[in-house]
Amino acid sequence: MTSDALFDELATDLAPRGASAGAMFGKRGLKAHGKAFVCLKGDLLAFRLGNGTPAHAEALALPGAELFDPSGKQRPFRDWVAIPVAHAGAWPRFAELALGSLDG
Repeated sequence: MTSDALFDELATDLAPRGASAGAMFGKRGLKAHGKAFVCLKGDLLAFRLGNGTPAHAEALALPGAELFDPSGKQRPFRDWVAIPVAHAGAWPRFAELALGSLDG
């Protein structure tokens, strides 16, 4: 399954919780409560997990994961972790965590 198809599944699964698909940095993203929490960049899906949180550390520890740099100009967002499609099985869990972090 492609990263776009996986993104579409996430968008559908999270829609009942108030998530909606839209554009972010010219890329596909998910927003809730007026805030972005997921962004697709090629075969990476980035999650806003909050720098210093256990979820952020866990995501960053996955092989190939990195801080999200949407511009590609070495200016990563510290609160965001981009996880490669090789770990797509973990994407729904991190999307749930990112969405949950917006609530409180």
